[in-house]
Amino acid sequence: MKTTSGILLLDKGAGPTSFDVVQRVRRLCGVRKVGHLGTLDPFATGLLPVCVGEATKLVPYLGGADKTYLAHLKLGEETDTLDSTGKVVAKSEKLPAVQDIYQAAALFLGEIEQTPPLYSAVHYRGERLYRMARRGEAVEVPPRRVVIHCLEIEAVALPWVTIRVVSSPGTYVRALAADLGKVLGCGAHLVGLRRLAVGAFRVEEALPMCVLDNPENLPLLWGGIIPLAQCLPEAKAVRVGAGDLRRLRQGQVVPAPPNGFEERELVRVVVDDGLAALAEVRQGRNQKVLVPVRVFCGT
Repeated sequence: MKTTSGILLLDKGAGPTSFDVVQRVRRLCGVRKVGHLGTLDPFATGLLPVCVGEATKLVPYLGGADKTYLAHLKLGEETDTLDSTGKVVAKSEKLPAVQDIYQAAALFLGEIEQTPPLYSAVHYRGERLYRMARRGEAVEVPPRRVVIHCLEIEAVALPWVTIRVVSSPGTYVRALAADLGKVLGCGAHLVGLRRLAVGAFRVEEALPMCVLDNPENLPLLWGGIIPLAQCLPEAKAVRVGAGDLRRLRQGQVVPAPPNGFEERELVRVVVDDGLAALAEVRQGRNQKVLVPVRVFCGT
């Protein structure tokens, strides 16, 4: 079967790491270049967009998308990993009133400072944090700024709380759960996490992980892949002549079509139904031009 490039939406189950899923796709599809758009912890489920072939070149442009989660918390217990996979390090018998939970959740909306969990893959001083944590090293991890666009309380049945979160990339829902527990004065940890969306991609559109179990499912896999030309729907599509296309592929600047493009706007250069390049609109000496930033093969 001819190799196809694009984005494969998978509904990851609990257990495998995101890298495990990438490896399975690589083996099944026989494609060397495979990556994903944002790690899901092994115990987490939900949407894992996997970039196949030339689509790996899109990661810098898609990896910054907001993400939507459904998270289940347990109040009254803290763990060393901030989730149910760790050891309980503190307990509280006193749980907050339901109204207090709603008020505390509102405090996290907008731009906040968040300290990444010690048991995470964040690089610190040239090493992954989780390796330092497993050695018992005391590490003062600097906080970083993230944005919580939405934090809604979906259900409360103490000590259990379910929240819906829409956040910027780099947000740790485990850390958000622990911080919410601190504000409430009872502690909390994450007991379940499901990713519902990554940017415009939705888990409802995803294929189940079981399609990776059998090579006979390969046609289904390729049939469900999102073609390169459709992977950045928010970027306008432009068409150029054969000569300009050749020059773009050689890294040269070409005139932009007179369609009112904005300065620094990212556009898709399409040929037939394929994506030939991503280009940025710049102001040239006499007119706006297209500056190639990514060129794609096989279109």
